[in-house]
Amino acid sequence: MAVGALLLATAACGGGGSDSGSAGDGKNPGKATAVAQSGQSEAVVTIAPKNGATSVDTSGALKVTAAKGKLTEVVVKDGKGTKVDGAISADGTSWTPATHLAASTKYQVHAVAKDAAGRTAAEDASFTTLTPKNTFVGTFTPEDGSTVGVGMPFSVRFTRGITHPEDVEKAIRITTEPPVEVEGHWFGNDRLDFRPEKYWQAGTKVTVRLNLDGVEGRPGVYGKQSKTVSFTIGRNQVSVVDAKAHTMQVMQDGKVIKTIPVTTGKPGYATWNGQMVISEKFTVTRMNGDTVGYDGEYDIKDVPHAMRLTDSGTFVHGNYWGGDAFGNYNASHGCIGLRDVRGGYDGKAPAAWFFSHSIVGDVVVVKNSTDPVVSPSNGLNGWNMSWEKWKA
Repeated sequence: MAVGALLLATAACGGGGSDSGSAGDGKNPGKATAVAQSGQSEAVVTIAPKNGATSVDTSGALKVTAAKGKLTEVVVKDGKGTKVDGAISADGTSWTPATHLAASTKYQVHAVAKDAAGRTAAEDASFTTLTPKNTFVGTFTPEDGSTVGVGMPFSVRFTRGITHPEDVEKAIRITTEPPVEVEGHWFGNDRLDFRPEKYWQAGTKVTVRLNLDGVEGRPGVYGKQSKTVSFTIGRNQVSVVDAKAHTMQVMQDGKVIKTIPVTTGKPGYATWNGQMVISEKFTVTRMNGDTVGYDGEYDIKDVPHAMRLTDSGTFVHGNYWGGDAFGNYNASHGCIGLRDVRGGYDGKAPAAWFFSHSIVGDVVVVKNSTDPVVSPSNGLNGWNMSWEKWKA
């Protein structure tokens, strides 16, 4: 009996082994499915441009697609390992970069897709972008690391006229802390300014990423600039000049801290009305009427404490020759004059005080002049344009 039980148990074990053997002959459906799942994926990944391609366009040429499957991963890197941002389409059949590529750069592409059975297929390729024969750059203000007034836009002037403005504007990204909406506006085809709807909040930190390398600004002309610029908004100072009352009220955070007698443009040479931003400061400078269309009317070689308000030559500056005009009547050729001494050595003079308390980016507002409002493009004076027109 014991021997019979032992044989029965052995037969039971041997019976299991016999079933396994039948599966090895392809008669077990579970095993067959496992074999099928381990086969080659039906997904087909295609990378354009082809592996090894050279002189590839920086825009529109790079695309990854999947047939008989969906993309699950696409990684594009340049030679330094920097990734190119991009997105897989909702249906998983394609990937496109979020921006243009840099010029004269080798890129590596790795893409993975899965078919309906979950099997993966991968493809790798490399290519090199074109080396442009014609290039452009943007010169900008304010400078990296600077502290500026609440009226300072970020202004870029390009060395070539731009005929693809949307592509160029897209290549400039501005972030702020605290966050605020910032929009760009083109003045002609070679200048792009960015600003918020209202003056910056004091203390705001602004970071600008100029990703112009490889962007096609006009047919056959490519940017060659990749730079990050950061600047900080200082205290809030806005000065209001009343051309009729011959005064300037200097305000910080909306409170008047000083009232200064001034003289503005005399009849026939009235000062612009409107909001003007200090764009340059000069301890001393030469002012020659020939440079602004007033031929031979004046040539003063040592104008002290001068700060530019417009490209056309409007300054707020020290004046040592104005006699009793300050606070009494308008006597200038369009500038805003403050009492000063020749050589600018007197730190207590109104012009010296205002110069020392002003920074590039501060706002000077002129009202009650007989001249029109200054053009938004004349200097950094886009504040004279409504937010709706600015965004349009």
